Amino acid sequence: MTSQKHLCLLSFSDLKYDARVLRQIEWLSPLYSVSIVCRSSPPLSPSIYCIEKSKLGVLEKLLIGIQLILGKYEKAYTSLYTIPEAIRQKITDFNWDVVVANDIETLPLAATLRTKKIIFDAHEYAPRHFEDKFIWRLFFQQFNHYLCEKYIPKVDQMITVGQRIATEYEKKFGKRPLVVTNAPLYLNLAPSPVHHDRIRLIHHGGANWSRQLELMMDVVALLDDRFSLDMMLVSPPNANRKTRSYMEFLKLRAQKIGRIRILPPVAPHEIVPRINEYDLGIFLIPPVNFNYANTLPNKFFDFIQARLGVAIGPTPEMADITKKHQIGIVSDDFSAASLANRLRGLDQEQIENFKKNSNDLSRLLNAEENKKRFLGLFKEST
Repeated sequence: MTSQKHLCLLSFSDLKYDARVLRQIEWLSPLYSVSIVCRSSPPLSPSIYCIEKSKLGVLEKLLIGIQLILGKYEKAYTSLYTIPEAIRQKITDFNWDVVVANDIETLPLAATLRTKKIIFDAHEYAPRHFEDKFIWRLFFQQFNHYLCEKYIPKVDQMITVGQRIATEYEKKFGKRPLVVTNAPLYLNLAPSPVHHDRIRLIHHGGANWSRQLELMMDVVALLDDRFSLDMMLVSPPNANRKTRSYMEFLKLRAQKIGRIRILPPVAPHEIVPRINEYDLGIFLIPPVNFNYANTLPNKFFDFIQARLGVAIGPTPEMADITKKHQIGIVSDDFSAASLANRLRGLDQEQIENFKKNSNDLSRLLNAEENKKRFLGLFKEST
């Protein structure tokens, strides 16, 4: 009988809304004694060390800004990501069999731990994450590039969410990640009925102003009364003033246009059953930065698993799947008018066919295949 092996999973996200990391925990818990270092989480059975996000004062922010400008990246990292000493001691004194680091900000911490293996889930492309924002480019673009350049060579295995992002990491940093998409678990659902006089659109995700969510509202404004849109938007409890004002902006815009509701978010495992009642999942995101231009997000796979048709912009990997499997429509460009033109011509039979094709595709694009790929990285350690 072999003793239980130990794994440390690092994620500085809010796990209540991080479906990707929650799946990792679910897959790994039968194989390891899992300890988690995170910002906050739902009730989970493994050991959890929750760390609060540092509330920085004006002088602290100024000091970090100077460190970033001057290239003092290690000092800036220590200031930005403060780990309580009690937690740091517990995880650094232990001999881990595997460490799983999620997102670039956890990788320097992972490199300090005693472990046989580091697996890095980059999620998206860190050096160009918010390159559309001047302040981010000024302070964080070179910082993220430094973290990638220094710490990616230290990892044993690496994964990311899409093929184009994987190719960019290999091109810039010499390590090719395995692609593990954000597809959810397979659920035994049936497509909901379609009504010729009522076409229900759904969008869910973060309320981030750079995503320009108002474009999808503008699509509805250009359509006839058959169409309505519900948006389940996530906004963190400690959102900054800009994010809070953006939510208010969206609510006012929804009221002005009509046929649009903003609904509270649900837990990740509740999303697919909840949106099954809709007809089309809509996602129109302008390619203002590298990650948006190459996104292959969880919501796209949620739409498929919920047996919906999709209505999207010409984002390459999503568009390829949509066209190949005939599960929806792809606009010619990223304007509201272009997507509205495509939607306007849909009839009941076409939408029913999209949903039927999504039903077929749901058996192929789900978390089970990703689970096999992901756990394959751990075979030598189990």
